[in-house]
Amino acid sequence: MKNVSKIIPCYAADTSGVCSALYELGGLTVVHDASGCNSTYSTHDEPRWYDMRSKIYISALTELDSVMGNDEKIISDVVSAAHDQEPEFIALCGSPMPMMTGFDYDAVADEIEQRSGVKTIPLHTNGMNSYIDGASEAFCSIVKAYAEKKEKIINGVNILGLTPLDFPLGAEKDIRNWLSYYNFECICTLAMGASLDDVRNMGAASLDLVISQSGLAAAEYMKAQFGIPYVCAVPYGKQFSKKLAAHMANVIKDEDSFSPFVLPCNGFPNADTVVIGEGVSAGSLTAALWADMKLEARLLCTLPSPSFFTANSGGVISAEEDIEAYLKETSPKTVIADPLYKYIVPHDTRFIELPHFAFSGRCFQKDMRSLINKNIKEYFK
Repeated sequence: MKNVSKIIPCYAADTSGVCSALYELGGLTVVHDASGCNSTYSTHDEPRWYDMRSKIYISALTELDSVMGNDEKIISDVVSAAHDQEPEFIALCGSPMPMMTGFDYDAVADEIEQRSGVKTIPLHTNGMNSYIDGASEAFCSIVKAYAEKKEKIINGVNILGLTPLDFPLGAEKDIRNWLSYYNFECICTLAMGASLDDVRNMGAASLDLVISQSGLAAAEYMKAQFGIPYVCAVPYGKQFSKKLAAHMANVIKDEDSFSPFVLPCNGFPNADTVVIGEGVSAGSLTAALWADMKLEARLLCTLPSPSFFTANSGGVISAEEDIEAYLKETSPKTVIADPLYKYIVPHDTRFIELPHFAFSGRCFQKDMRSLINKNIKEYFK
């Protein structure tokens, strides 16, 4: 049977992507799902829950409500919660069951907004896609709803696609420090360490830096709406982060030189080292390994990613049996990936662990490391 994971887990679902993307922005996130499922979205896929609470609610969908199409229950419950909690906005998303019953997110969100007087954003998740899809729609929707056209700030930069599903806690501080070191002004780190006011000011940026696929749709919207160019890369390593900063400065000075990626972020097709993971992050690591260590690496992308990151990597390979077959056929000497991938890597292959929260959750959270503007030679000797 195709696309069945027998050994490795699946990535966090699109519903978790929504909850993670909007976690710190002061909204009320409502997941249309069965009672008891809140822990999946607010704890298992969310490391901030223990230190920073967020308004994440479950609709407590029952079998009878599903069969009878009782949408009034969720509408009245959300309106009541909104009056009690006074959120900045309401985000409505869902799980597989509403998808199967044909739940109309747009119509219900419109009804909730009219009754509560609070802006309500419908997000069309179904629990069947990866967190990339959910976070991408959430980021793009929140930018469309709140970003305003502002007077441009020279060297002003937005960071798009920042969630703990892809980056360790504290990554926003590392990125802000890196931007400051190279004389950029950070306007918004969407959405760790950011507020809704920061989102409103995003239109003042001269450049958007997309650090994961989940931020790309918002960047494309801001390019079309505000004329803000974007670059897709993560400032990993010392030398690559320096090259990235120089590239960003050139794009700001001359928007006609707009290029969405930096150096060989899609890797070297015949390299003996393979980096497995999300395209923008793992692709940036391949570029950093070359820039900092002259180590050739190729990308094995296992999630939806921009084509310019996967052009030389054979595209996206997501099924367990396909990943296992690819590694067996190409016989890499070294694989860099989340620890749970080691069970499908050939036994004679050197394996370097690089935990990814969206894949292995809290299992290896204490081992997650920030590579942003860090000396990566000590990690990948």
